[in-house]
Amino acid sequence: MMKFVLILAGWIILFPTFPADAAGPFTIHPPASRSGIDPQAVTVVGSPQRHLVKKGDDLLEIARQYGLGYTEIGVLYRHWDPFLPPPGAEMVIPTMWIVPDSRGRQIIVNTGEMRLYYFKTPTQVYTFPIGMGVLDFKTPSGTFRVIEKKVNPAWHIPKSLQRKYGMAVMPPGEDNPLGEYKLTLSWGDYGIHGTHMPLGVGRLVSHGCTRMYPEHIKKLFPTVPKGATVEYIYEPAKIGFRNGRVFLSVHEDVYFKIRSMLLHVLNMLEQRGLTDQVNMVKVLQTVEEQTGMPVDISASGGGAPPDYRRPPI
Repeated sequence: MMKFVLILAGWIILFPTFPADAAGPFTIHPPASRSGIDPQAVTVVGSPQRHLVKKGDDLLEIARQYGLGYTEIGVLYRHWDPFLPPPGAEMVIPTMWIVPDSRGRQIIVNTGEMRLYYFKTPTQVYTFPIGMGVLDFKTPSGTFRVIEKKVNPAWHIPKSLQRKYGMAVMPPGEDNPLGEYKLTLSWGDYGIHGTHMPLGVGRLVSHGCTRMYPEHIKKLFPTVPKGATVEYIYEPAKIGFRNGRVFLSVHEDVYFKIRSMLLHVLNMLEQRGLTDQVNMVKVLQTVEEQTGMPVDISASGGGAPPDYRRPPI
C-alpha cells in the first residue's frame, strides 16, 4: 500500500487561519522569464491550515468551511470514510495553490485542478473551487467573454434533458441548478454560476457549466465586469515559485488527457530550464501521489517530509 505523505518546505511551519470563504486576495509576482528561477517571483499563494476533527464532522462540510472543493480534501484523506472521519484526528487543510499564468485574462478556469482564478489586477488574485462537466459532457478549453450577468437566472434546459424535467425552461427557485447568480459566457448558454447542490463543488457534476458555492459566486459576481475575458485551461500539473524555491503540484488527470503524467512533468521542467535545479526524488514522489498540494521540489534544503496526518507544529 502506497504511503501518502505531504512534502512541505522546511520554512512552512505555521498554519494561519483564513476566513472560511476568503481565498484571497493574494499578491503575486509572475516570473520575469519562462526559463530558470526568478528569485523575485511569487506564484505560490496561501499556506496549509490545521483542523481538529470533531464528532459529527464530514469531509464535504470541512472542505466547504475552508473554501475548498471536496476532491481537494478527499484526495488527501482517501483512506477515510468521508462521512465518518475519526474524531480527534488532526487534518492538514490544503489551502495553498500555484497560480497559473493569467495570459492577460481576467479569469482563468483550470479544469485540470477544478479551480477558478480571478485576477482583479495583474498582481492580485482570488481563487475558488468549482464543479464541472461529467465525462460525457466535458467542460471544454477555450477563450470566452462574459456577455451577460444574470441575477436569479432561469435555466434553459438542454433538449436531451427536457423530457426528464418536463419543461424547456426552469424558472428561478430552490430546484434551479444555476443558483442565484450566473455569468453567461460567449459559449452557447453556458457559464459560471452558483448551485442548489453545494456538495457537487469539487466534483464532475454538470453538463459542461462551471458551478461555484453560493457564497463564492455571490462574492465574485459583482466584481466581474461584463466583457471580461475568461480562459478555460486544462493543467493538472503546475510549476510555481516562492522565496526563490521551485514548487510542483500534480492533480489527478480527471479527463484522461495526459498519456504519462511523469513524462508530462519532466517535459515541463525541461522547457523551463529547471531540470538541473530540482530534486528528482521529490518530483517522482509528487507525481506518484497526485495530492494536488504544492510541493517544494528545490534541489537543496526544504527539510524532511512530514506525514500529512501529523502536521508539524
